[in-house]
Amino acid sequence: MVSIEKLSIDSHHELEQMIVNEIGLVEKGLTVICSNVPVNEKTTLDILCHDSNGQLVIIQLSVQEDDTMLLQGLQSLDYVDKFKAFLKATYNKHKIDDKEKPRLILIAPSFSDAVKRAVESMKGIRVDLYEWEYLKLGDHKGLRLQPIFAWKHFEKSKEKEEKTEKKHEPKAAKKKEEPREEPKPPAPPAVPETKEGPKFEPPKPEPFKAEPPKEEPKPPPAVPPKPLVEKPKEESKKKLKLF
Repeated sequence: MVSIEKLSIDSHHELEQMIVNEIGLVEKGLTVICSNVPVNEKTTLDILCHDSNGQLVIIQLSVQEDDTMLLQGLQSLDYVDKFKAFLKATYNKHKIDDKEKPRLILIAPSFSDAVKRAVESMKGIRVDLYEWEYLKLGDHKGLRLQPIFAWKHFEKSKEKEEKTEKKHEPKAAKKKEEPREEPKPPAPPAVPETKEGPKFEPPKPEPFKAEPPKEEPKPPPAVPPKPLVEKPKEESKKKLKLF
């Protein structure tokens, strides 16, 4: 009987070449753009790809369980996000969508619980976790990848949980609606009885007496103007001639 043997991979470069050659094992529709891209002094982007929709995908690798690879992957993600327009212009043969935010895939033999919790709590960044195994079956060797945390599976499991919770929720018993009594119209107010008292007769108006018209004062009689009396002209004094 042929047994399955687990093999180890000690070389980071060897693991990188195996993933590049069999990129379809990671995800269908991935296309490798480049690999081994230095980001800073301590971080190197292992494999840069894009999916069938043109979204950029960063793949960060490790040959052992290493919590620091999450930080390195986020640094590579930030680097690609800043220069995605430049990458689109440089690798113009590839259908790169520079409007879409890149996503990250971490591949390692195992992940700690701290890394898993950190990835699950991240918002606005898609990070998928894959564990790898290098197996030998007889004369054949092959790499096996197992998704540990993937956003698609995570979203589907959430939807299933919500549906099961709704199914198990006890249905509230419907209350029988009692017939409502129609409101009766209000009774008209009682009119108080009034006793008849002595009748009051209004005083009769006195007849109107017309006052005689007042005589207007007569104007004083006009005084005739006095005739003008002409003064007698003084005789011109004769001048005496002196001899």
